[in-house]
Amino acid sequence: MHVPDGFFNVPVSVGAGVVAAAGVAVCLRRARQELDDRTAPMAGLVAAFIFAVQMLNFPVAAGTSGHLLGGALAAILVGPYTAVLCVAVVLLVQGFFFADGGLTALGVNITLMAVVTAAVGWAVFRLVTRSAPRSRTAVVVGSFLAALISVPAAALAFTVLFRFGGTAPIEVSSVAAAMGGVHVLIGLGEGLITGLTVSSVLAVRPDLVYGARGLAAPLVLRTADGEVPAEEPAEQPVDAPKRSLRPILLGGGLVALVLAGFVSFYASSAPDGLNKVAADKGFNANERPHDLETGPLAGYGVSGVEDERLSGGLAGIAGVGITVLAGGAIFFTVRRRRQDKVAA
Repeated sequence: MHVPDGFFNVPVSVGAGVVAAAGVAVCLRRARQELDDRTAPMAGLVAAFIFAVQMLNFPVAAGTSGHLLGGALAAILVGPYTAVLCVAVVLLVQGFFFADGGLTALGVNITLMAVVTAAVGWAVFRLVTRSAPRSRTAVVVGSFLAALISVPAAALAFTVLFRFGGTAPIEVSSVAAAMGGVHVLIGLGEGLITGLTVSSVLAVRPDLVYGARGLAAPLVLRTADGEVPAEEPAEQPVDAPKRSLRPILLGGGLVALVLAGFVSFYASSAPDGLNKVAADKGFNANERPHDLETGPLAGYGVSGVEDERLSGGLAGIAGVGITVLAGGAIFFTVRRRRQDKVAA
């Protein structure tokens, strides 16, 4: 759902840019409460993973593909405010290094793919996990539903923006029906990817799933007089060793590199949901070429490398590396500011 330049007029593009900037500013401040010793390292990995999986377009209908948006997944793994920052970092890397998503439409893309998906996904996830019995199953089911619903929600938000600032005289009802239909299908794929990813992390390190914190039911003892709360376990010694994050960071990083550098070659080449709808409805006629389309990594290929598979693989690996570095710098800076504030 990367919106290119030319789909929206200047007022809507500027307005979405203001919304995106305000949203990111709020999230930079609120993410300080989420970025602790576990989520700060994980956030960079989550951003890199989203970048890699977004390269894996999967078929959803005849001549149409979809890809992960990632807002719901990031919200569940590292928190809703940090999630917006994760997806925003991915969109910035894609826009400036890979010519994917228009630069004038950057505010639109951050609003739709970061703010809307993280907010809607987190709201649905919390509704499910608070309504169901506390369990890992509830977390996984909540993850699936959160991701599933977040995608058509973003498509609906696109339709609303198109109603007020679309550059083509297309019936909004027609756009809404087409966008909603295809993005429900894409949402199913997003839900499966999100549920599988969250369940995998839960199986290895449940403490690293932000959305699963505090879900364990309190321990009770069954006695002749009924159930009574058990005494709280003694705190661990201050010098007790903490579980290392290195294995999961290295493992997750390796998965992202393999997905972006190798598996991406086998992704569907069909246009994604937005591009397919734009072509079918005719509003892609106003699309403008990307300002950075001649960049060294534009189009997810390395300029000068003739072999298509090698070119795409190297570009994917470079993208994962750039995303980790950019995201890591932002997340650790935010984390340090929190520590400095507490120390003061």
